[in-house]
Amino acid sequence: MLVARSVALFVLAALFEIGGAWLVWQGVREHKGVLWVGLGVIALGIYGFVATLQPDAAFGRVLAAYGGVFVAGSLAWGMIADGYRPGRWDLIGAAICLIGMAVIMYAPQD
Repeated sequence: MLVARSVALFVLAALFEIGGAWLVWQGVREHKGVLWVGLGVIALGIYGFVATLQPDAAFGRVLAAYGGVFVAGSLAWGMIADGYRPGRWDLIGAAICLIGMAVIMYAPQD
């Protein structure tokens, strides 16, 4: 149950961080305006809060592991929101990152 909660929090954090960054990107690069940027900043702030809800108290471990989720989530977001089609090496790289995340967070600790 603890692993499932942790994974769910990683996914939620990814939605807020990647979504927030995408909103800022849209506001600035796509000229959608300050409202989009503001919503992005709020989402990024919520991401920071969600990350603190992880059961593991080690900041470095949680953020390092989250990096793998961020990589895979960013590719997924690009596919859904922008029609990006990742190549074979994108997918292999994302899989490696997710394996790294699992090792960091869920392997037995020394």
